[in-house]
Amino acid sequence: MLPGKTGVQLEGISMVIRNRENSKNDSKWTRPLLILVSGFLIFEIITGLIIYFLPFSISTQVSIIIHTVIGIAFCIPYLIYQVQHWLAYRHRPLNEIKLTGYISMISALAAILSGLVITWQALFGSVVNTTWDRIHLLATFMLLASVLPHLGLILTRDYKARKNPQMKSRLRSEKAYGINNLLAVLAQFALVLLFIYAFDPVQINNKLPEDYHHLNDSKNRPFAPSLATTTTGEGIDDRLLGGSESCTTSGCHSEIGKEWEASAHRYAAEDPIFRAIQKTMGEQKGPISTRYCGGCHDPISLFSGTKNLFSDSLTNKSGLNEGISCVSCHAVKQVDVSGNADYVMALPERYMFELKDGKAAKAISDFLIRAYPQKHVESYQRPLLKTPEFCGSCHKQYIDEEINNVGWVQLQNQYDNWRKSRWNHPKQPMKTIECRECHMPLVDSNDPASGDPLDYNRSKDDARHRSHRFLGANQMVPGMLDLPGAEEHEKLTEQWLRGDFEIPEIADKWVSGPSVPIEIMAPSSITPDSDFDFNVTITNNKAGHNFPTGPLDMIQAWLQIVVTDQDGNRIFTSGMLDKNYFIEPGTFIFKAEPVDQYGNVIDQHNLWEMVGVRYSRAIYPGHSDNAQYTITLPDSAGARRSVALIVDSNKVSGASSLHITARLQYRKINQYLMNLIFEDQQKHSTAPITTLSIDSTTVPIVDLHSTR
Repeated sequence: MLPGKTGVQLEGISMVIRNRENSKNDSKWTRPLLILVSGFLIFEIITGLIIYFLPFSISTQVSIIIHTVIGIAFCIPYLIYQVQHWLAYRHRPLNEIKLTGYISMISALAAILSGLVITWQALFGSVVNTTWDRIHLLATFMLLASVLPHLGLILTRDYKARKNPQMKSRLRSEKAYGINNLLAVLAQFALVLLFIYAFDPVQINNKLPEDYHHLNDSKNRPFAPSLATTTTGEGIDDRLLGGSESCTTSGCHSEIGKEWEASAHRYAAEDPIFRAIQKTMGEQKGPISTRYCGGCHDPISLFSGTKNLFSDSLTNKSGLNEGISCVSCHAVKQVDVSGNADYVMALPERYMFELKDGKAAKAISDFLIRAYPQKHVESYQRPLLKTPEFCGSCHKQYIDEEINNVGWVQLQNQYDNWRKSRWNHPKQPMKTIECRECHMPLVDSNDPASGDPLDYNRSKDDARHRSHRFLGANQMVPGMLDLPGAEEHEKLTEQWLRGDFEIPEIADKWVSGPSVPIEIMAPSSITPDSDFDFNVTITNNKAGHNFPTGPLDMIQAWLQIVVTDQDGNRIFTSGMLDKNYFIEPGTFIFKAEPVDQYGNVIDQHNLWEMVGVRYSRAIYPGHSDNAQYTITLPDSAGARRSVALIVDSNKVSGASSLHITARLQYRKINQYLMNLIFEDQQKHSTAPITTLSIDSTTVPIVDLHSTR
């Protein structure tokens, strides 16, 4: 007992102290800092749940933006409050209220830390780390599961003591706390609604032009004669299918973008050879007929309705610049292997600000895609893209009555070549080699698209992606158009054509060596008075389809033969170019000669007049062809074979051996068509030639001094 104080007085003093403490505790419920922190906290939890559970929409995206902004603003006030709160209650005995408080604190700190990391990655990185994303999600649910019991226990305790006169003030403070929190949360959601209301989206027009003409009675096929269509049966605004540059400049798919920039997909519409032929088709058959080409070469222009009556350009800027853009390939939802672009294009749903101009808009849209990638992945990463059938929807072509006014004719058909070949073993992925495994080999990657747990020989974290160069056989157009990376792309294409391009992941089921090796088969020796017979065997060793493939009325692959004596003097040649770059007559050549209904040869790739083929030579996968040569030496009648040649006796006289060199040559376009398309351009006088394979042998001439 204090000196001079009675028991009653001490009791009174104690009561005053308790009242002051209660009053102090009551006032804590109305502190601005607490209202600010708890209002932020409730908003963050609610918007986090909205983002997680509700479907992709403008409101979801706005919630992400405001959630991020509020979350950053929340950090400092929360940390100040949390330190003060912990200092005030750390000495109290542990009970259920204190335990849930500690769990809430740990969860909130985990949510803040992971949220800051995710925000940084979404703003400045290329992808949000999955682990941090899961930590943030788990922390949110833990916070919800702990803060509700924490507050609930306190409020329940105080409510049970409501008959105590001293609790009236606290209950009023707690009620005010609830109201203030409600107002704070409503204010923040008002900000969300204001943002949604203020957002002015880019106006998209997915309707075909009012003057859009259909082919004959093809109302149910708005893009006929192409088989391509859309999920809605309507058009697609070119802005929805274009904009591939944004994929490469976002910091996300820059590696893949650089590969695509020089690829055949990229220049599918800009290819000057394609454009010249399409222009002629439009002039002769009308612009609507060129929709036949558009499904595979220029889908952006096709679906935006550009290939219409009275249209001279037959394309638009986006379609011309991008050809088969990122979206126009990845948005395909369904395919059929009929060919001629028999696919269904889904309407791409873009993110906020993605179609707006300006650096700020670009930064926000890139942030949204990285912070909320689910819709992006769902829209563009489909298992269908891995299948040969997906490729087959375009890499299979025919002409029918809609085009030639006569009937059905099969053209190039890489898909069925592969399907029936030795490379296809249905349901046996360890033996089968599919399109993507050759033409999209795996490359080391930091791209967000790296890793693929759905592929039979890959994993989610293999740090590789499939190359989007789509290497094939066009070693001409990238340089002609001066595309970014054209020189490297053409160099890789030549390696590919020769078979020098290694693909380690399929080395155990592919074959080694040249893509199309050749082998000279000649006698061990010859006599001066005999026929010199030799063969050159050409084998389609690596290609998953015919060699050559594509438009064989344009492409040329041929044997170049040079026979010399022991001193290097030429005895005989075949397959040489004349001064105008034409291949000399009598050359062994792979090509096709399509004809029109009058029997005229189709020599300008005017396939719309084609009704059949009078000659075609190509090699099926894994098979061989054979070129036979007979050189009739002096004083010998000799038998005639496939290629029979009489050699001047002066050239052979004194020769002790003959050296044969054979080359398999390839060029993308024949000289006649080059002259026709580039008649005024000296720069493009002829197409580049690649030597695919080479073989040589020496045959001695015995009994050189004998006479007949």
